[in-house]
Amino acid sequence: MTTPATDAEREVDLGRWRRAVVRLWWLPVAGLVLGAIIGYAYSLHGGTNYKATALISLGQPTSPGGALVPSYGTNPRAVSEIVSAASVQAQAAEQADMTPAAVRGHVSVGTVGSAGAGATRTQPLISLTVTGIHPKNVAAAANVLAGVVVERTTARYVDEKIKTFQTTLDNVTKQLDGITQQLVVINRALKAAAHLDPLQQLVIVGQQNNAETRQGNLIAQQETLQQQLVFAQQVEAARVVVKAAAVKASAHSKSSSLAIGAIIGLIIGAIGAIVAEPRFRRKQA
Repeated sequence: MTTPATDAEREVDLGRWRRAVVRLWWLPVAGLVLGAIIGYAYSLHGGTNYKATALISLGQPTSPGGALVPSYGTNPRAVSEIVSAASVQAQAAEQADMTPAAVRGHVSVGTVGSAGAGATRTQPLISLTVTGIHPKNVAAAANVLAGVVVERTTARYVDEKIKTFQTTLDNVTKQLDGITQQLVVINRALKAAAHLDPLQQLVIVGQQNNAETRQGNLIAQQETLQQQLVFAQQVEAARVVVKAAAVKASAHSKSSSLAIGAIIGLIIGAIGAIVAEPRFRRKQA
């Protein structure tokens, strides 16, 4: 519990502050106005920054049996470590015509969405942002870094799968073309087989059935390979979903700079009034 003496001292101090503000009211007001002007001027001369954000999908690589393949390449934290490496930032700076210092400390990585669990597990998009004062250079640096992320995560493993699927698909397509030509010849022979004996006609029909069966199997294999190829390209492989483009981002908000400057000016003005009040009172006396 406070003592009466302490309460009285507080009342005296509070009264002195009130008298100071009332007598020298123009000091807090001047501080408020001057602070607002300085804050606004600071926002105008604070410069303009640009930011460029690339969206990256790390993909969901699977094993030949269809199981997900866990690796650092699908870990969003690995992306942050990759783009934070000095060698990677130096590479991005060189290709974007920037200095390494202009890139260092101006790269940020975040996630868009979140991964679920079990059957609903999804890989979030990665947002890679670079900030700076030159829009073209900032966008170029972000796109270079995004390309490095794609190259060093799941792309290598999935690229080999894609090459394998594509090679097999090309081979199946060639076999289908051969079967199609073979069927054309067989059908012509079958039409001209009216004068042949039934045994020879049966041989031609058997060749036709075998060719059509082979054709059906190849078509089914072709469809499966096409689906696997599309899945690998669109789902499994890491890729840049949206390339970076620079947008203007003011370094300092005008409204917030004005408000902060006004509040600071008001506080300084009030303190000045309290400090100057005794001297002002003595002059009047």
